[in-house]
Amino acid sequence: MSDREAGFREFVAARMEPLRGLAYLTCGDWQVAEDAVLSALAKLYVKWNRVDNPEAYARTAVVRAAIDETRRPWWRREQSRSHAMPDSALPDDATGAIDERLRLRQALSGLPARQRAVLVLRFLEGLSVQQTAAALRCPEGTVKVYTARGLGALRQILGTELEAGHEAAV
Repeated sequence: MSDREAGFREFVAARMEPLRGLAYLTCGDWQVAEDAVLSALAKLYVKWNRVDNPEAYARTAVVRAAIDETRRPWWRREQSRSHAMPDSALPDDATGAIDERLRLRQALSGLPARQRAVLVLRFLEGLSVQQTAAALRCPEGTVKVYTARGLGALRQILGTELEAGHEAAV
């Protein structure tokens, strides 16, 4: 095995799960997320020796592939039977945090793909406005607008609980 292949394998082993999570939060479907990650990694492998920052390249390629998958015509997309979230069994159960994460994921899936991608890159990946703009190849002003609109939409979807939870965490 060459050094090139060994380096690529190490990168994939270290970054596969975070990239899948990023893709899932961008598109809302685990199978589409897996396809997006594998497609991005295949492109990265071809350019492995020429890419200066493989993590940034992979992150950008994954987000773009996930957005592209959501734009496919509906007759080419596989659909799940139900997107309904199960009710929690016990109100005082320790799974409250998990329920909240599921609510947030469901709310994110209601946003347009570009807004969702901006929010995921900004707040999950911790990228700056400039880095997000570079990853999505759009102006910084667009990132700011999508961030404001996306957060506004999440506040409407989730209600005032989002603001109350944020204040309690601070």
